[in-house]
Amino acid sequence: YEFIVRTENGVRLWVNDTERPLIDAWVRSGTDLEHRETIRLLGGRAYRLRLEFFKSERGKEKVAAVSLLWKRPNHVDELIAERYLAPYAGGTQFVVNTPFPPDDRSVGYERGTSVSKQWDQAATHAAIETAGYVAENVNRLAATRNNAADYESRVKEFCYQFVERAFRRPLNDELRQFFVDRQFAAAESVDIAVKRVVLLALKSPRFLYREVDSAPSVGDAQSESSTVHDYDVAARLAFALWDSLPDRELLDAAAKGQLHTAEQVRVQADRMSQDLRARAKLHEFLHTWLRVDHIQDLSKNAESFPEFDEALVSDLRTSLDLFLDEVISNSEADFRQLLQSERLFANGRLAAFYGIDLPEDAPFQSVALDPRQRAGVVSHPFLLSGFAYYDTSSPIHRGVFIARSLLGRSLRVPPEAVAPLSPDLHADLNTRERVTLQTSPAVCQSCHSLINPLGFSLEHYDAAGRYRIEEKGRPIDATGHYDALDGTSVDFRGVRELADYLVNSQETQSAFVEQLFHHMVKQPINAFGPRATDELRQSFSERDFNMRKLLVEIATRAAMTAR
Repeated sequence: YEFIVRTENGVRLWVNDTERPLIDAWVRSGTDLEHRETIRLLGGRAYRLRLEFFKSERGKEKVAAVSLLWKRPNHVDELIAERYLAPYAGGTQFVVNTPFPPDDRSVGYERGTSVSKQWDQAATHAAIETAGYVAENVNRLAATRNNAADYESRVKEFCYQFVERAFRRPLNDELRQFFVDRQFAAAESVDIAVKRVVLLALKSPRFLYREVDSAPSVGDAQSESSTVHDYDVAARLAFALWDSLPDRELLDAAAKGQLHTAEQVRVQADRMSQDLRARAKLHEFLHTWLRVDHIQDLSKNAESFPEFDEALVSDLRTSLDLFLDEVISNSEADFRQLLQSERLFANGRLAAFYGIDLPEDAPFQSVALDPRQRAGVVSHPFLLSGFAYYDTSSPIHRGVFIARSLLGRSLRVPPEAVAPLSPDLHADLNTRERVTLQTSPAVCQSCHSLINPLGFSLEHYDAAGRYRIEEKGRPIDATGHYDALDGTSVDFRGVRELADYLVNSQETQSAFVEQLFHHMVKQPINAFGPRATDELRQSFSERDFNMRKLLVEIATRAAMTAR
């Protein structure tokens, strides 16, 4: 994130730090009126932000002003909207800046299935970075001071707690001695001892891998072994829902043997699903499900779409994110609304471009549109413009998106790369006719008989996602059909009929369940039983397609299944 302060006055800005300001322009030098700095932050966390500015009494002007902006990833400079701010003081959080190589996505979702030299080096550098931070802030973390009589003992106690948090379970005497006591005995100073403890813990397999010690299955009669398994359950829950470590309440439940039945685990999972980190993970999944990260450097033909600039693309991203957040933040968290809602978040700039009746300076707000023209994410203009060409729509890209992401169908790699036909070569053909012509060979039809009819149903939308009723002076033909896996065939016309079919399709529901399971658990769903998909889909349906309840069910099932 890049933070920007604009002012003629002295200013300081602190972000996720109470001591060192990110921007320090308290004493002006030269004529700089804008100050920029970049910081790495993680989603789903609340960060402390503090802004101070002053105006010298010696100045002639009696007016002082300051503007606080930011540039989010894939966005443009913008004022920080009120929806991102909360009137309470958050604590500081350490965020690692060491870059890691990407995880393997060859199976369709991220899995850390191999340890490369680059990954091991990154883990080492991150451990060193963390050790430096902990040593520098140990007095605050251990609630002590250098001249305290019990300084070393308090720091050592903090180190015990640090290693326990890292390993996600209590330490026995042997581990306490190896990871903490020996390091303090061998180090020249407390500072060095702290760094050694942190490095040793963060490079240990007990931290880097999910479950190092073998644990018995649920139902083991030995209470001590069962308690060990409860800590495994706690870790699985935290990783699945938060991508993080268990909190104190979860560890306390494990210590008391209260993570031993599905109902006990479900209670904790339900509590954890209310956390910002769970909502952030669900939001991240929806980006993956919708292939949002595949849409980069989005631009259009400036002659055909002169207003489609970087600022408009940024607004489109915000519009989609606001819609996703609204759905998942609602207590019902209704999956069906993702596909069927006729509402779109728009501001003045988007309204002017997409023909929505809003003032030019209108802030983002939810607007009800013609339900025949808009249906949730299926017709969201960010996705429609992303799955399109520079100056024309693309039924193929849109059809592939519907088939793979929404219906969960597998598509083979094309037998040969074929460049799309230029509209200029067949000036008399509209997009549907041109695509039909290009994909007519039998070698293409094995996949395009599925792809094209799905994509054609979205032909009412041009390359920028604007609704249209004709192309090249002829009415749009938005008819399509789909041959389902159960042997049935359905015909539909336009986005509304398509969305209504998708939301009621067991293929769509099962695909959503499977993809969310993979995103949360990082394991193939069939490894958790041949009926796992059907059972979770049935549970999803019985709970009125509440996505947050589906999170809870997936986390509970994964946590209770012994590896």
